[in-house]
Amino acid sequence: MKRVLVAVLVVFGLTTGAVMASVEEEIRARIEPVGEVCLEGDQCGTAAAPTQTASAGPRSGEEVFNAVCTACHSTGAAGAPMVGDTAAWAPRIDKGMETLISHAINGFNAMPAKGGCASCPDEEIKAAVEYMVGKSK
Repeated sequence: MKRVLVAVLVVFGLTTGAVMASVEEEIRARIEPVGEVCLEGDQCGTAAAPTQTASAGPRSGEEVFNAVCTACHSTGAAGAPMVGDTAAWAPRIDKGMETLISHAINGFNAMPAKGGCASCPDEEIKAAVEYMVGKSK
């Protein structure tokens, strides 16, 4: 009887050890890092991410409008005049292009400076204003 009891305890002990090892491996797998930080110039992994190239020049007014301005000027959000709405644009156009461009660059009423595109150069904002005015005359 003692031998059977000892044999059962040994089997349970071996099984428990194997289960605990399996659980520890699962835990290690769940908490292992999902990636690594690779700084420019370092050789990390099999291939480093490609670096961004500089743009060929300023975007056209239509490109800037489609990327930045369309969210408000196509829906009328926050009172923005919709492109093509000549009645809404007429009093603004009457103030002159210089004023319109200044408002677009510096912000005016609910519109943030540069329409929220802090990385857009002034010349791109100017091109976008000219595009919207051209579509709204």
